[in-house]
Amino acid sequence: MSEEKELTFEEAMKKLEEIVERLEEGNVPLEEAIVFFQEGMKLSKLCHDKLQHVEKQLEYMLREDGQLVPFSPEEE
Repeated sequence: MSEEKELTFEEAMKKLEEIVERLEEGNVPLEEAIVFFQEGMKLSKLCHDKLQHVEKQLEYMLREDGQLVPFSPEEE
């Protein structure tokens, strides 16, 4: 997967879904399946990394006065 630009989360997920569909068909030659699997693992890691980055961004919430405070959802 040597993309010139980094894929968005949505683009990576779409490509990953396409790979899964191809592999689930079961009629992919072994060598091609290995290449698909490797690309799928790279896409999976990319998605995971992007989700972790967003999670870290959401750990802090901006208050009305402009102060960043740790975010913790209130339990009801």
